[in-house]
Amino acid sequence: MRNAKTLVAGIDYPRTLQEFDIFFPTEEACRKYLVQLRWPQGCQCPACNSSKAPWMTARGYLHCQECNTETSITSGTIFEKTRYPLRTWFYAVWLVTSQKYGASALGIKRSLGLGSYQTAWAWLHKLRRAMVRPGRNLLNGTVEVDETYVGGKKKGGKRGRGAERKEIVIIALEIHDPKGYGRVRMKRITDVTADSLVPFICETIAPGSIVQTDGWSGYSGLAKHGYIHKQIVQSSCEEPAHVTMPGVHRIASLLKRVLLSTHQGAVRGKHLDYYLDEYTFRFNRRTSRSRGLLFYRLMEQAVETEVTTFRDIVDQP
Repeated sequence: MRNAKTLVAGIDYPRTLQEFDIFFPTEEACRKYLVQLRWPQGCQCPACNSSKAPWMTARGYLHCQECNTETSITSGTIFEKTRYPLRTWFYAVWLVTSQKYGASALGIKRSLGLGSYQTAWAWLHKLRRAMVRPGRNLLNGTVEVDETYVGGKKKGGKRGRGAERKEIVIIALEIHDPKGYGRVRMKRITDVTADSLVPFICETIAPGSIVQTDGWSGYSGLAKHGYIHKQIVQSSCEEPAHVTMPGVHRIASLLKRVLLSTHQGAVRGKHLDYYLDEYTFRFNRRTSRSRGLLFYRLMEQAVETEVTTFRDIVDQP
């Protein structure tokens, strides 16, 4: 992944919709951009290992000048075997990254003129899978951790831990001193026992960090895993939870707002993790100097993401 400081706005990525049209006027321009993203150091033939520059065929294949092997530029990416032009895909990526709260499947279908809602829905899920960067760094420093509940009945029912018909989401957020927030991580978990809470913390937060939680027993034993555990017992605290741990409560509130507004609350539990990944992608890049940089990052990760079919998405447990 290229350092953001080495990227040049208007050259490496478009800054506005007008520049997008200039960057990608044809299908050939989209193919060349995809090749640059996949092979920034130059393409090497997978058959003969030749580094001699190949030429691009009209079908979008790279033709080796040495052994005449043809390599698909979309093979092994989320664009593999697509029936739509790459420019339509690129525009979908632009719509998703240029809007603060993302895009709905219905909005994508209408904007791009796709044949069905299912196609737009599948495209968005493929893009969400590309929003998680492989090998991303662990959170560190002071990190607030708490759970929230998503979905279920809008009114009535049990509140707090043990709420019925709701999905449990655990949130970890870096806290900066004297103020401000860093990166966030979220995940859907099955319950609030230590067996679910502690593994998430170990997978997400670097040892030696200060982990701030409430007094829930599920967080006990974090010191054994190399963390400095700071507990705030709400029953003995005069201030409410959203004051003593404002960061995770703000994230929970904003997450629910996005799910209810952009997606109209129509998010099924088994797909929730991917919506969490989308929110994480946006939040962690909220200070990017250009929306176009988000477009570049998502495109960069899209060419490294494994192929996912519509059936894979639908049939996942």
